Amino acid sequence: MICSECPRRCRAVRKPDSGEGFCKMGTLPRVARIAPHYGEEPCISGTHGTAAVFFSGCSLGCVFCQNERISHEGFGRTLTTEELRARIEPVAARCDTVSLVNPTHYTHLLPALLREPFGKPVVYNSGGYDSVSALRALEGKIDVYLPDLKYRSARLSERYSAAADYFEVASAAILEMVRQTGPFRMGEDGILQRGVMIRHLVLPGYSADSIAVLRWCRDHLPSGSVLYSVMSQYTPYSKACAIPALNRRVTAREYGRVTDFLSDNEMLDGYIQELSSAGTDAIPDFDALDGVR
Repeated sequence: MICSECPRRCRAVRKPDSGEGFCKMGTLPRVARIAPHYGEEPCISGTHGTAAVFFSGCSLGCVFCQNERISHEGFGRTLTTEELRARIEPVAARCDTVSLVNPTHYTHLLPALLREPFGKPVVYNSGGYDSVSALRALEGKIDVYLPDLKYRSARLSERYSAAADYFEVASAAILEMVRQTGPFRMGEDGILQRGVMIRHLVLPGYSADSIAVLRWCRDHLPSGSVLYSVMSQYTPYSKACAIPALNRRVTAREYGRVTDFLSDNEMLDGYIQELSSAGTDAIPDFDALDGVR
């Protein structure tokens, strides 16, 4: 496979179990964990958790990534699409949703993986760096899109995620996601059945960029059509610990500026966090490979 899967379109050779591109992944799915996960937003995790499939590899290079071990160090096991489907099914049966976590560089295999419904909402959980053409190939297969919208500034996205075109790409992807799903729809059980929820992690010292991200959402997305999850949980991790600007947590004043913007602009559908959410407790144990043996 000569890859143009993600927006980098690096044209790298991908073999079944290895690749030469930015993500370093092959054409078959490499998976680090399949298990119930309770750390997502309440409308995703529900009471019984989401059947979270953590794919290895990543098309971004975020210096503060808390999943570094699987995103950039290759941890995980390679499966066929049929094996992956078989391992997801029993976990999905006892969960409220199914979450495909960081599937951007595996979009070519998702139509086959999702050939039959799991009977639960399927969530596409990505860093937002998705190509519109790849998303269009998934139309009708994904119930809920859960993208990040990390930055408005190209300078910041290049410095901290190795993607100067991040906002251009992610904003176009989100518009396509909203086109596919329409306004969000919540079930009587509180589980998100369909729609888009945009995640944004506030970084220390960059609340102005966070507000610029939300201002774009206000100006370009129909009012009341999407959910927002604006997070205060940033914790210095990985390479960020060596970057003075990122080697601290977000202050109450910084986070308050961002949440005040949400309130002032009536962007209140969704979630905000307590500052006490910061920490590493929510990082999954990638040695506990429930369903991946």
